[in-house]
Amino acid sequence: MQIIRHSEQTLKTALISKNPVLVSQYEKLDAGEQRLMNEAFQPASDLFGPITLHSPSDWITSHPEAPQDFEQFFSDPYRKIPSPDKRSIYIQSIGSLGNTRIISEEYIKWLTGYCKAYFYGLRVKLLEPVPVSATKCSFRVNENTQNLQIHAGDILKFLKKKKPEDAFCVVGITMIDLYPRDSWNFVFGQASLTDGVGIFSFARYGSDFYSMRYEGKVKKLKKTSSSDYSIFNNYYIPEITSVLLLRSCKTLTHEIGHIFGLRHCQWLACLMQGSNHLEEADRRPLNLCPICLRKLQCAIGFNIIERYEALVRWIDDESSDTPGATPEHSREDNGNLPKPVEAFKEWKEWIIKCLAVLQK
Repeated sequence: MQIIRHSEQTLKTALISKNPVLVSQYEKLDAGEQRLMNEAFQPASDLFGPITLHSPSDWITSHPEAPQDFEQFFSDPYRKIPSPDKRSIYIQSIGSLGNTRIISEEYIKWLTGYCKAYFYGLRVKLLEPVPVSATKCSFRVNENTQNLQIHAGDILKFLKKKKPEDAFCVVGITMIDLYPRDSWNFVFGQASLTDGVGIFSFARYGSDFYSMRYEGKVKKLKKTSSSDYSIFNNYYIPEITSVLLLRSCKTLTHEIGHIFGLRHCQWLACLMQGSNHLEEADRRPLNLCPICLRKLQCAIGFNIIERYEALVRWIDDESSDTPGATPEHSREDNGNLPKPVEAFKEWKEWIIKCLAVLQK
């Protein structure tokens, strides 16, 4: 195991900058917010720790990238900034997300509520769910896993055409595996930062995807027309567990972070670290490190205490309802299901520690 530990001065510069304008901006932050962010360069901090690499196949080792500090983020001429008339994140579900319509609707409401808290200050809206056939995407049966896959690039084109006028971005979510091109095995997600669209699959987050008993294998390999989407009728959907919900929330917020212009984090343990495989993705925390938190706060303009309190409320509210996040289509009155938040309890304790620092 390798630990990536930066010096106190390196982290301080990455967070605050040496640019007098950006230093002045930092000094105007609330005293509690500065106190929390300063934990970034406190060697003994129990809130923000260094990045640990467990194998040569981990992201930082296998995908060398230039790190992005706050000044580089702030100065990036190509990053997207929410404007007064474009402050909505839209979520588009593609295909069923649960084994019943009710489970599917509740699951997307949980994700929507989480995004509302994570990107506190922006609106999060749902687009009407669509079947795979509506996207007119290419698809295949993966030669290695025998599971169904849809073409990520085709989905991005579909989402771009559907982007509402007030959208900061549109993100598609699906329980069907993705591939970006014929030569690739799979991809967890793909985004176009210039177009403000992304597509993310949660298919591999079920507990049995990598097992020999995986039920999503296409039993009879048959040649299908490129326009015959009947193969997606009754495709396998994993059970929506607490772990699957946590992994979904993590992926969704990581990828939307990219649309804001946050690159992969190489400073501290952080949601914005890259991940090459499921084990590495699971090691990533749900939280942003102070450097990435300052980037997101700069983009949206939220109060950090209010954002953390909203996240705690989302964890504590074990029903599905999130005010303002109900799908426009009708839903059965008895559709409320308990939200499986067991896997988030440790993160809630971490947030409470941050709130104590902020409010001290």
